[in-house]
Parts: sequence; C-alpha cells; structure tokens
Amino acid sequence: MSDVRVIIKRDSVELEERTVTTGTTAAELFPGERSVIAARVGGELKDLAYALADGDEVEPVDITSQDGLNILRHSTAHVMAQAVQELHPEAKLGIGPPVKDGFYYDFDVEKPFTPDDLKAVEKKMQEIQKRGQRFSRRVVTDEAAREELADEPYKLELIGLKGGAAASDDGADVEVGAGELTIYDNLDAKTGDLCWKDLCRGPHLPTTRNIPAFKLMRNAAAYWRGSEKNPMLQRIYGTAWPTKEELKAHLDFLVEAEKRDHRKLGAELDLFSFPEQLGSGLAVFHPRGGIIRREMESYSRKRHEDADYEFVNTPHISKEELFVTSGHLPHYGDGMFPPLEFDGQNYRLKAMNCPMHNLIFDARGRSYRELPLRLFEFGTVYRYEKSGVVHGLTRARGFTQDDSHIYCTKEQMAGELDSLLTFVLDLLRDYGLDDFELELSTRDDSPKFIGEDSEWEEATEALRQAAEKQGLPLVPDPGGAAYYGPKISVQARDAIGRSWQMSTVQVDFQQPKRFGLEYTAPDGSKQQPVMIHRALFGSIERFFAVLLEHYAGAFPAWLAPVQAVGIPIGDAHVPYLQEFAAEARRAGLRVEVDASSDRMQKKIRNQQKLKVPYMVIVGDEDMSGGTVSFRYRDGSQKNGIPRDEAIAEMVDAVERRIQV
Repeated sequence: MSDVRVIIKRDSVELEERTVTTGTTAAELFPGERSVIAARVGGELKDLAYALADGDEVEPVDITSQDGLNILRHSTAHVMAQAVQELHPEAKLGIGPPVKDGFYYDFDVEKPFTPDDLKAVEKKMQEIQKRGQRFSRRVVTDEAAREELADEPYKLELIGLKGGAAASDDGADVEVGAGELTIYDNLDAKTGDLCWKDLCRGPHLPTTRNIPAFKLMRNAAAYWRGSEKNPMLQRIYGTAWPTKEELKAHLDFLVEAEKRDHRKLGAELDLFSFPEQLGSGLAVFHPRGGIIRREMESYSRKRHEDADYEFVNTPHISKEELFVTSGHLPHYGDGMFPPLEFDGQNYRLKAMNCPMHNLIFDARGRSYRELPLRLFEFGTVYRYEKSGVVHGLTRARGFTQDDSHIYCTKEQMAGELDSLLTFVLDLLRDYGLDDFELELSTRDDSPKFIGEDSEWEEATEALRQAAEKQGLPLVPDPGGAAYYGPKISVQARDAIGRSWQMSTVQVDFQQPKRFGLEYTAPDGSKQQPVMIHRALFGSIERFFAVLLEHYAGAFPAWLAPVQAVGIPIGDAHVPYLQEFAAEARRAGLRVEVDASSDRMQKKIRNQQKLKVPYMVIVGDEDMSGGTVSFRYRDGSQKNGIPRDEAIAEMVDAVERRIQV
C-alpha cells in the first residue's frame, strides 16, 4: 500500500504534517476524541469515513461548533424521517434541514400529525438512536437516484434542481448540490443491512448513537419549498443538543421565552391587540400601550432635537413612479402592497420613507452650509409580508419607523457615521439595552446590487472604520446589504440572551444619483451629497415588542403605563390616598387609586399581575403620621415614608430611568 501525506489543522492553524497509509479515514486521525463528529477537508465538510488523499488539509469538526451542531441536527432530522416512515409508510418525504437551535422535516401525509403522533415518533426515534445505525454515503447517477426514489415525488423534483439548489433558501441545499449526487443509507450496526435511505449531500454523524439528546417540539403546516402554489405539507420541528444538560437548558429557556412572549403579555397587560376586522399584521394600541409608546417617542424626539435633527412629515401614499425612481419597486416590489388605480395613475402605499425625504431635500436649492442636513420622521409604512411570516409586532404589515436620512458631503461622512453610531448606542442604552455587537452587511455577486464597485468599496470602508471605533465585536454579513449600499446593524441581546437586530445605518451613493440631488459647493460647483439612512428602533412596534420581552412586562418606572397605584387598607383611607395621588400627578407621575370593593390582598394581586412599579398602601398609622407605605414589584416593602419623600423617590426613579 502507498502512503499519503496529510496536514492536520485546528482553528485554521496548521499543526502537523502526517504520513498515513492509503485508505486511512478522517476518523483515524482523531482517535479517542469522541466530540469530533466530522472533518473539514480542504475547506469542505466531510464524513469521518472519508478516505484521505495525498495533500489533504484536515481539520476536526467538534459537535459543539456551529458546523457540528448543524450536522447533529440534520442527522437527527434523518432519524425523525425514518421514524415517521416506519410508523406511517405512506408518508412522502420533503426536506429536512437544520435551523437555528434545531431542525425540521416536511412530510406529505393524509392527515395532520397530532400530539400523540409526535410522542410515537419521538419514541421510535429513541429506538433508532439506540440501534446505532451507521450513516453511509454513496454517489449515484441522476438516473439511478430517480429509480431508487421513484416513490418519492418531492425527491424526484429535487434531483431536477441539482446544481442550482445550493443557492436556494428552502432547505433544498441540504438535499442536493452542485456536482455529484449522493444518497445516505442508514445501515444496521450488526448486519450492515439497509434500514432507510434519503437523498442528501451530507455530511452526517458516524452513527445514530452519536445523537446525545433531542426532543420533538411541535408540528405545523408548510407549503412545499415555501410557495403557495405548491402542495401543503406537514412539518415537524425538533431540537438536538450535544448533551442532555444543554437540551434541558434550552427547554428551560423556551419556557422563559414563552412567559415573555410579547403577544401574550400584550393581551395580559391590556397594551395592544390585532383585531381580525383590520387584517393580519395590523395592530391597535390600547390606552396603556399608548402611554408606553408615547413615552418611547417623546424621549427619542427630545434626544433627536438635542442632536440637531429636523422633523418632517410625509404622506402614506404616493404615485408609483416615485418608487421606480428610488429603485425600490424594481428591487423590492414583492414587499410592497399592490397598486391602487385612480385618476388614471397607479399609487402605492408607502413602504419606506427615504424617497419622500429625497423630495424634501430637492424642494429647493441647497448649499454646503446647510450640510449635514439631518431629517427625522416617525413615518408609518406598509409592507406586504406573507401571512406565514407575520408575527405580532416583530413582523407586521403596518408599522412606524423612527426614520432619519442624513445628507452630507463626502468629507463629512466619516465624522457623521462616527457620531451617529455613538448616538444610536447611547440611546439604546437609555432604554435598558447594553449588550451589543455590530454586523457589517456587504454586497456579493448577486445582480440585485446597483452602483459601481468603487462606490461600494468607499461606502463599506467608511462603515467599517466607524464600527471599529466603537470597540464592539464586528461580524461580517456578506450579501446582506441593501440593494443600494452597505449597512451596519446593531445586534442587541436581551435579558435572557436572545439577539435582536435593532438599529441600521446605511451609506447610499445611489439614491442621490437617481434623484439628481445636488448642493452648491464652496467653489460654486454642483456636487452630489452622500445619503445616510438610519432607523434607530427599526420600527416603534418591533422595539416595543423587544422591550416588552426584555423586561417581561415589568417596565422601568419611566415607561410603565401606571407608575403607582394607591391601595387603601379600608374605605376610610381612600380620600387620603386620592389626595396623595393628586399631589403625585402634579409632580408628573401617573398614579391611580384602587377604590373598588375588592379586599386589599386581591388588589395587591391584581397590581402584581399588571406589574405596577409602586403600590402605595395606606392604613390608620400612615394617615395619622402623614406617611405612606411602598410595596415594590419584588414583594419588598418600605413603611412610614413621608409623603413628600415618597413622591421624590418615584420622581427620581422616573428621571433616572431606573428599574424598581
């Protein structure tokens, strides 16, 4: 047997060169390393059964890495599909990709799965896992694959996609890809007999015993390959983790996340609702929610005024041609509502504010002395989101952006981006978020991006330099830019560690060019301004939802719709509390008195459910002493507080925006 020379790397660093015999597998390079479940060879993920070739650069893939987790979850999806077909032989297979924190698989079955079905599938998966079936890869021709999978119509369709599926976003890329076509067999650990097979490009775990911990979560309906024109399939979601402890921690996290779901809290706290009569994705804010929203907007408005922004207002509808000029209709038309035709012209609901701000800039001649010009608007826009992705306030069809567009010279661009990112991060901190990373979204080879390469390079480098000055992690996002320019996105982690995309800052050389925007330079020449797009909240509705979940409904006093509720021990104490409440309201506080016939303990429970920051309790001793007693949200209490001190404490908490 001849020898082959391989290079072993870890974390992309070359560690050693080793000579092994022909036929040596990647697994044999890492004996005893049980957490290694695959290998990266020459930059490509491979099964551990891969036979090494001369000159291969081999790097182990640990099950805890992102690649390792994806392989674990995709392999678990295969086990789930095998379990479904063992229990429901008539089921036809769709696709089964890994997704964030888990996996899913789509099936064509006669009836939707029930909770009892999922229990049976999970039990069967546990049996398969214990069998230790081996995942075995083999290359097949298109003709052979069609013959083997003749009873699987969706797999036959995927075979026809070979070569183009890798660019899809429907999970087909885990089934087929450019180049050779492969099938993975699940083989009996003892006899090597075929137990099940699936069209897949892999890689996979060595055996089903390498699946440490999993659980099925739920099922839902889903169109085949995400298109409403295709058949409706049944999708089962699951999760898989490297250890049972990590699975438990994830399930505990989901329980906490469910408690914080903004849709649930919105109903419980009487903040907003989604009336069916309005249509999907369109919210109405109730009085309590309206107070929170007003406080969010008022504080933001003041900070923008202090930073020399000028407030504008634009209509909700426009002639269609405006969005052709801006480039949104040809590049973003699917996200806009269909046209409205009247007076012989097509009109569109506004999906973005920037084209109208361009019209404001262009309404008269501009001098370099006016720049930077910072326009700001709470502008309501409308997006045609598919019904399957509408999700409460975080993915709505009508929402209000805190949108600003800054027009400046190229010489001013770097300074504006620097101060703008600082402004954005400081304001987010004021609302209680303080764990950030930045994401730099750039162009790729997609034809959707417009403009010259040199313009993109200049804009991207300006954003990169501004981001690096913040001293925060900077994560690349190739291909994630807007069609007209690169962007920085602020990713904020909430109280339970979830990451939310917040503010975006985009540099745009294209719209000023398309609209013919100009300013007069010091030498009298006409120059094109740089346009910087910036949405700080993203949308008020989405930011409202993020804060609601971050605080689990227990807003800090400055945002709480009711900051204090007076609770009398008896009816005789009501007038005293009403007098105190009136005094507190004159100090700018939002205070109510519960004068209902409920017993005191029930009143306390009611206010605990509404997460009111301060309960002001009064009995005989308080009345005689001119004091009140505080009960806080955590159940602690402070008694005998002079009235003026009690009001001062609440005012201080509001002014300093602290949590109580």
